Amino acid sequence: MDILNYLKEHENKDMLRFLTCGSVDDGKSTLIGRMLYDSKMIFDDQLSAAESESKKYGTTGEKIDMALLVDGLQSEREQGITIDVAYRFFATDNRKFIIADTPGHEQYTRNMVTGASTADVAIILIDARKGILTQTRRHSFIVSLLGIEHVIVAINKMDLVDFCEDTYTEISKAYGALADELGIKNTYYIPLSALDGDNVVMVSKHTPWYDGETLLSLLDTMDISKEQKSESFRFPVQYVNRPNLDFRGFCGTIAAGSVKVGDEIMVLPSGKTTKVKSIINAGDITEADRGVTTEEAYAQMAITIITEDEVDISRGDMIVHTHSLPSVSNNLNVMLVWMDEKLMILGRTYDIKCATSMISGSFEKINYKVDVNSFERTQVEVLALNDIASCRMILTRPMASDTYTVNRLTGSFIVVDRMTNNTVGAGMIMGSSQSNQGALAKKYTKAEMELNVYIRNNFPEWGCIKIDTI
Repeated sequence: MDILNYLKEHENKDMLRFLTCGSVDDGKSTLIGRMLYDSKMIFDDQLSAAESESKKYGTTGEKIDMALLVDGLQSEREQGITIDVAYRFFATDNRKFIIADTPGHEQYTRNMVTGASTADVAIILIDARKGILTQTRRHSFIVSLLGIEHVIVAINKMDLVDFCEDTYTEISKAYGALADELGIKNTYYIPLSALDGDNVVMVSKHTPWYDGETLLSLLDTMDISKEQKSESFRFPVQYVNRPNLDFRGFCGTIAAGSVKVGDEIMVLPSGKTTKVKSIINAGDITEADRGVTTEEAYAQMAITIITEDEVDISRGDMIVHTHSLPSVSNNLNVMLVWMDEKLMILGRTYDIKCATSMISGSFEKINYKVDVNSFERTQVEVLALNDIASCRMILTRPMASDTYTVNRLTGSFIVVDRMTNNTVGAGMIMGSSQSNQGALAKKYTKAEMELNVYIRNNFPEWGCIKIDTI
């Protein structure tokens, strides 16, 4: 098959992102390696390298150590653990997949949060010999916190308990109670052996009492369409395109919903309204025809919107329908995951990046810190690496956003250290309070505001922000 036919075959398949999580030695990397191996998605050179490495480390006897197909870092292979998030791609006849293999150690909680932030489905591995452990509760809490609605409980190493049905039933019931406690909506249970491939890609002959699907079959047919669609149109402006004086378009990727030519739209946070004059569909543009337009565009499409009026719009603004507005505030209640060795200090100024906007802000109060192992809440004054806490975040100007449960893209943010430019935290917006912009706003003269408008209208490539909303 040539490359064009291959791309044509895959372009219309939907994408499912999932992560694996579980305790150390529960077999996360082995499961992914087995899935890739049994679905024949391993290249010959990768297989040869895994065979050679398996003999070197000797962790699985004469068998190929499937974990070596995923664990790429030298320190991971030496220690037999996963340290950093590893992503793998594969496809079936029905669907494309991106797998995030995340670490099990508590010290790598931030890595797991990173992998889970874009996942549609979580596979939580449980060692059939050990049942639900503290790490199982921690990973399940993070999965529920990040809004992953589908959880597959892979009860692994069933070969070491003689494929006992009672063990499977007991663990399933125990996890069901935990899922209810955390509010996880959809759970699926599969008894398997990642080492030998039972119920991973092929049905196991050792579990005649199990009449459910194999893991790959379940992933291949699972319906996640409800998570990918949203009724509310959200278009974070990424770039203002003005190649000449006769054209000004607003570029970006639709985060949710759809938009049509003629729709009434509002620009946030300014609140100015206009209508959509035309939509340039970037997906249709070729070198021969750069002016292709479309009447309607949907979520995940990269487009350029041209408005009927000369409305002031800049990078970081959000375009929405006038009948479905998000919150606009600089006073937000958030769940924050701290990801830096340096402590999070209350009152210190950080850069907050949400969608395409970058705004300065600080954390005014830590409402409580959550013990991810016991779910207990404690009062603290600072946050350390891997801490998860409910905080109140104050921005220097209002920002349009949704709650994380409504929209994962416009309801999440990262925290950037202004000195090092490192990402030091990630968070989810849980709600907002009335803006206290007035207490923070700076007074500008009329001349300064007119100059600001002139620069933004004529030199959008400078990225000048609107001072009337600071």
